[in-house]
Amino acid sequence: MISVVKLSIRGVSKAFDQPKKQELLALSDISLDIAENEFAIIVGPSGCGKSTLLNIIGGLEEASTGEVLMDGEREASGPGPDRGMVFQNYSLFPWLNVQKNIEFGPKMRGVAPAERQELTRHYIEAVGLTGFEETLPKALSGGMKQRVAIARTMANKPEILLMDEPFGALDAQTRIVMQEMLIRVWQQEKTTVVFVTHDIDEAIMLGTRIYVMSRRPGRIEAVFPVELSCERGHGMLADPQFLAQKKQIMDMLWEQSVAAASGE
Repeated sequence: MISVVKLSIRGVSKAFDQPKKQELLALSDISLDIAENEFAIIVGPSGCGKSTLLNIIGGLEEASTGEVLMDGEREASGPGPDRGMVFQNYSLFPWLNVQKNIEFGPKMRGVAPAERQELTRHYIEAVGLTGFEETLPKALSGGMKQRVAIARTMANKPEILLMDEPFGALDAQTRIVMQEMLIRVWQQEKTTVVFVTHDIDEAIMLGTRIYVMSRRPGRIEAVFPVELSCERGHGMLADPQFLAQKKQIMDMLWEQSVAAASGE
């Protein structure tokens, strides 16, 4: 049961115009509530509208119908500092070092130098980049670049962190390291997170609740709370509870993917 609702999605649908064709319905009547401090995961078959839904929450896309509300009352229309986004591509400023990339947002908001330096130091330490403050992005690995991107977004103190497959381009080992880092940051900062992924292991390792979308037009097909007794991290990948929940979600996604491929 959700006690304090941070994000409400009410009847959201999205249709895209197509030249000389019938409009493409990407999302259909999506409604859900995400609790404060929840780590919400969105999974679904390819093309189901996961990223479109995240972009609507972030204000980068406009819903055709429905609304997105913060704290049950504030309409989230257009981009805003209350919603920070992290994408698969790092989008760092190549001419700025790690420290200056992270403090860029607070500087633009007029945060005093001493305060933003302390803020930057805090998030550099949180994502494990101490000692790399003066390093330019070109000298960083993919995982380290994504650490900078996460720290830069968190330094803006968003109420909700929106993440679109942020670890999708990383190798398997680096990906697990990054997942464990993100778990620590989320537990420390107590930020509400909405995270899109196609990786079920990642979904269960990170999420407190998993929202499974149907094939296009995307709808919420099922919601799975993650209530495993094992500690979050790479060790849970072989836990029987983890494997049982993975099979449950995989079976549902397989049905959706087969239906989408066959055009049913």
